[in-house]
Amino acid sequence: MTEITTYGMFERADHLDFDIRSQLARPPLVRPHRHEYFQIQISLQGDTEQNVAGTVRPFRRGYLSFILPYRVQVIPHPEGSRYFIINMAQQFLRPGLDMDPLDPEDVPLSRAPELAPFLFQEYADFSFPADEFPEVEVLLEKLARENAYRRFGSVEIIRGLMLQLIGLTCRKFEADLLRFSASQAHQSSRRASLQRAVRYIREHLAGEITLADAAAAAFLSPNYLAHLLKKETGKTFTSLVTERRLEFAQELLAHSSQRIASVAHACGFADEAYFARRFRQRFGHTSRAFRESVRAKISGLP
Repeated sequence: MTEITTYGMFERADHLDFDIRSQLARPPLVRPHRHEYFQIQISLQGDTEQNVAGTVRPFRRGYLSFILPYRVQVIPHPEGSRYFIINMAQQFLRPGLDMDPLDPEDVPLSRAPELAPFLFQEYADFSFPADEFPEVEVLLEKLARENAYRRFGSVEIIRGLMLQLIGLTCRKFEADLLRFSASQAHQSSRRASLQRAVRYIREHLAGEITLADAAAAAFLSPNYLAHLLKKETGKTFTSLVTERRLEFAQELLAHSSQRIASVAHACGFADEAYFARRFRQRFGHTSRAFRESVRAKISGLP
């Protein structure tokens, strides 16, 4: 699979704490990618779709997209589009917030309500109607102007305007955001991501399986997938892959007549001796003994 690039603030922003730019500043990224920072995209003109962590939703005038760090995303802005992109570091969004950027779901909304749109972007369309969107546009123009001519007090003004923008979104979509929070929608998102990763592993057991490829299939960054696996299953990526390969080997040994060497290769083990050692470690007996015990049970059936 194509490697997905992760960008830092120093690569996509003029300031390391906060930056806002229009479509005129630089060409848009047209391939799936991820950021180390928080991002908000706002559409002023154009009709396209946003893909955030594998969830596709519309993106047209009046729509805001809130993107968490390390989520794979792409918004293919068509020619003639107008938009603003806001990039911000975690400490700018919420100074003093002690949060692992890989685990924003662990922070209660009562403690950091400004995280709400970011947490539930995959479940909602944050769109403002024609009569309400001008208020958003005014905030964006003020943000862009203050950011372009920074001086004493600008950082505080910028943060205040940015929080107004997020606050407007939270107020307008209050019912949805609180409902998502109550139902812990992010946990189902985690499960869906893990399911995609595990499905990819299962479908590629015979070949080489890398963390990067499994993460791309799950629309996650490799670091986040490794973190999520460890947190949800207690296993590393490598141990999970080995476990799935050994379980698949059991199936083949029990229900096929393939030679043990062929079973090992079909399960992704290039070295038969290594397969034999891992099988015995995992199940307490050799692969041959396992096959013989299964056959003995089958032959003993009436």
